Amino acid sequence: MDTIYTIIVIILLALAVLGLVVGVSNDAVNFLNSAIGSKAASRRVIFTIASVGILFGTMTSSGMMEVARSGVFYPEMFTFRDVMMLFLGVMFANVILLDLFNTFGLPTSTTVSLVFGLLGAAVAVTSMKISADPSLTAADMSNFINSGKALVIISGILASVVIAFVVGAIVMFISRLIFTFRYQKVLTRFGAVWCGIAFTAIAYFALFKGLKDSGIIAQSFFDMLSQHMTVVLIAFWALSSLVMFVLQLLKVNILKVTILAGTFSLALAFAGNDLVNFIGVPIAGLDSYKIALAAGGDDTMLMGKLSEPVVANHLLLLAAGIVMVITLWTSKKAQSVSETEINLAKQDEGTERFGSSLFSRSIVRVALSVNRWYEDHAPESFQRAINKRFIPLRPKDKGMHAHFDLIRATVNLTVASILIATATSLKLPLSTTYVTFMVAMGSSLADKAWGRESAVYRITGVITVIAGWFVTALVAFIIALLVTYLLLWGGTWGVIIVSALCIGMFIQSSITHKRRKAKEHKTEEIVSASGNNTQDVMANIVTEISDTMAKATEIYSKTIMATLNEDRKTLRLMVRESNDLFYNAREKKYALLPTLQKLHDNYIEAGHFYVQVVDYISEMSKALVHITRPCYEHIDNNHKGMSEEQVADLLRINDDVSKIYDRITSMLRNNNFEDTHIVLEMRDDLFVTIDEAIKNQLRRIQTKSTSTKASMLYLTILNETKTMVLQSRNLLKSQRSFIEHQEL
Repeated sequence: MDTIYTIIVIILLALAVLGLVVGVSNDAVNFLNSAIGSKAASRRVIFTIASVGILFGTMTSSGMMEVARSGVFYPEMFTFRDVMMLFLGVMFANVILLDLFNTFGLPTSTTVSLVFGLLGAAVAVTSMKISADPSLTAADMSNFINSGKALVIISGILASVVIAFVVGAIVMFISRLIFTFRYQKVLTRFGAVWCGIAFTAIAYFALFKGLKDSGIIAQSFFDMLSQHMTVVLIAFWALSSLVMFVLQLLKVNILKVTILAGTFSLALAFAGNDLVNFIGVPIAGLDSYKIALAAGGDDTMLMGKLSEPVVANHLLLLAAGIVMVITLWTSKKAQSVSETEINLAKQDEGTERFGSSLFSRSIVRVALSVNRWYEDHAPESFQRAINKRFIPLRPKDKGMHAHFDLIRATVNLTVASILIATATSLKLPLSTTYVTFMVAMGSSLADKAWGRESAVYRITGVITVIAGWFVTALVAFIIALLVTYLLLWGGTWGVIIVSALCIGMFIQSSITHKRRKAKEHKTEEIVSASGNNTQDVMANIVTEISDTMAKATEIYSKTIMATLNEDRKTLRLMVRESNDLFYNAREKKYALLPTLQKLHDNYIEAGHFYVQVVDYISEMSKALVHITRPCYEHIDNNHKGMSEEQVADLLRINDDVSKIYDRITSMLRNNNFEDTHIVLEMRDDLFVTIDEAIKNQLRRIQTKSTSTKASMLYLTILNETKTMVLQSRNLLKSQRSFIEHQEL
């Protein structure tokens, strides 16, 4: 057998590990979010329970492996070479696509990615076979590919998205009417019965979604359950309610027990049913290699044996489970994907990840119109009764500051379990990701987590995620198609090139993810770093401002020198750093209210000056951006540099600006503002210098002794420098007033 096939098997096994990493990172959203978002337990406990569920689930997944081998294409129509290139193209496409979604924190369906990747790769191989055989036409493609599988999945997606959202919203609305946000008293009376229903649904889901096809439990047992399903469910509900009642008497929080049980159930079903999405293709490639090797290594033999039942390799399944568990505990991207759903469903307002869109604004306007009609026509007594059940807790009552409470977490798990298990029993295709996500979105809407201040952004986020799901199918198909074409045409060199590209993209996406997360956490760092008392707030505000001033000084000085030296590389870096400084200042505005709420003493006066401080920082950083960008564009476009007179003026101004900023930074860090008048004098002297430089430049323009582009850049630098220094001086004054009023 050719050595290239051995190399392909090794690459497939490596991609299997990588596929597990990116797959778990994306699908962790399915089984972690309800427990994490509600703070049902510590992350360590939640992850431990999920890990046990994953390990148990991986040992039940052998039956699902047939999907990768013969679910989308007919293997008896493909040679050994065909299927090896097909499987390799699918895995490259799958890893690239899922890692891309993980990098941007968007949950998507690994099932859709796998199926449409297989479809795209199969189309590539089939089209090559048809083009090489005159007796075949495009009409013969149906003899090679089971295209109906993709259509069935698409129809399941469309149905599950709508049904999950609507059912989640209805059940959450009814649940909140019953329990309210102050659910402890009602839970004492009816909690055992309610949790018994939830526990029954979760157990039913675990049996029919996680264990039915595992082979661990005899099929006759499931046949018996199906024949007496109503009686079995009622009996299990009664038993569960009794157990919950006893636990409640023992002072155990039965909501947390139910949520953790649901987390285990979802993790088990995820590993049992979705493991094929990550390692099904590599294992199919390994089996193909063994089949061809046993037949003498002929790469033209047809692979009809792939249609035979799969023999489980429990050692490989266990190894896959261990990789999944390690990824669950260590993956930063898994946390990013989970944070997307949690932030879209959180009860409180704050910094929103997604922006506004015309579609989301239109939906909100329609909703407001419907609400106004309801307020005009519904009886006031009815409205008061409903509104009374939806009064949220005050911040100090939220305990562990969970994004939503245990009632909603239980609803999310219960509804998702019922819908997935019901569809499975009816043999209807759907995606676990789609159902769990849309149930969570429906419950957050019904729970009034989407208020007028956040609805537009939340709806945009949901639409973005949903659009990403459908894009997954198209992109997976296209990437797998193109990659497989490259592998078929390039042979050994194609394998090498695609492998190198995949590694490079994976490394680059990790860097991109790290940068994006650093920017996203700016606001959280500002608020959390400010501490829990006025003194901590004061100290950290001073540190933030002084660090900003020092960074601005560095960027300004380097920009001027790089412009004079025509150093394009340094200017590009300064543009990036000035942008980061500006976005950081903008994030301070988003963190304004949480920070002000910690200024208990002299709140109004101190808060007034702090608002000014934040605004001046933003304006100063904006002026800096308006200097760095034109400088970079000027040099990047290869325009003529500055004249000797312009260089001399800018060097002198740069020195004066550095002196002013160094003194301001020193005063801020030492909390000593006695030299404020000196800064004022230095600023006035600088402004005189800048005014003289502008007049000199106007004379040079009149005599045409300088280029137009250089003149415009020179004047831009001078004017924005004045703005930057002016805002810095105002910042110093406001910070001094802020400190003085806080000390009163």
